[in-house]
Amino acid sequence: MIRPVQFTYNAQTAVNNAFQKKGEESGTQELALAEFDAFVTLLRHNGVRVSVVNDTPLPHTPDSIFPNNWISFHNGTICLYPMYALNRRLERKATVMEAIQQWYHTSKTVDLSKYEQEHLFLEGTGSMVLDRENKKAYACLSPRTNEALLQQFCETLGYQPVVFHATDLTGHEIYHTNVMMCVADKYVVICADTITNPEERERVLETIRRSGKDIVTISMDQMQHFAGNMLQIKNEDNEKLLIMSTQAWQSLSPLQKKQLEDYNRVLHTPLDVIETNGGGSARCMLAEVY
Repeated sequence: MIRPVQFTYNAQTAVNNAFQKKGEESGTQELALAEFDAFVTLLRHNGVRVSVVNDTPLPHTPDSIFPNNWISFHNGTICLYPMYALNRRLERKATVMEAIQQWYHTSKTVDLSKYEQEHLFLEGTGSMVLDRENKKAYACLSPRTNEALLQQFCETLGYQPVVFHATDLTGHEIYHTNVMMCVADKYVVICADTITNPEERERVLETIRRSGKDIVTISMDQMQHFAGNMLQIKNEDNEKLLIMSTQAWQSLSPLQKKQLEDYNRVLHTPLDVIETNGGGSARCMLAEVY
């Protein structure tokens, strides 16, 4: 996780992130920092090993709080990704890479960031929702998710792509797959209504069913409250935990809450300032280490 130093609304990403809304200018960094610190505390109090890197004031990287878009971890392999926004490309800072090398044994780096020069983008586990057990990479195409790069990632890391198109209520492409679905060990949370093509929708749902996972469906409105932006992780006792924001949790029905709690314990924390200004939520803040 990256502790923010100058978090703010990022106009460069707002052009194709419909979840972003410009909040009050004053105190945004301080409020976001308080939300971040409370999130880290919650995770650690529940036995989760959390590695935190402090961001640096320069270069200014307002979205550094969302590291999962530019880096992912795969059993000793690190993958670096090409980012759409110019100021998000600056997040691959030496200080962060040095910290990773100190904390984790890395044997290989797959660097796709060079494709930024060709205006081709694949924003990590934002663009792709990975079923690591069954080696499926779910991805809705958007200006930030290029199909050819997705294919290259899959060939390199041994995944099978599951490609589809997804739109919100206004007809805009959903910018990142991880706001509309979450893959856990025994279930998938998905806003299937975003996949307007019936054949594509059935193909995605059938792929999930064939993988042996249950389907927990969320609505468009719940997705807008970041109910799709969840991540299942394990703590140091090997207990599975589902992580989300309080806004996401409160948007769920009693039945949905019971469904999820029957699978695993749920942890949620308020992230309103980060969600409003950044257009991302709890899952985006976690670059999970495998």
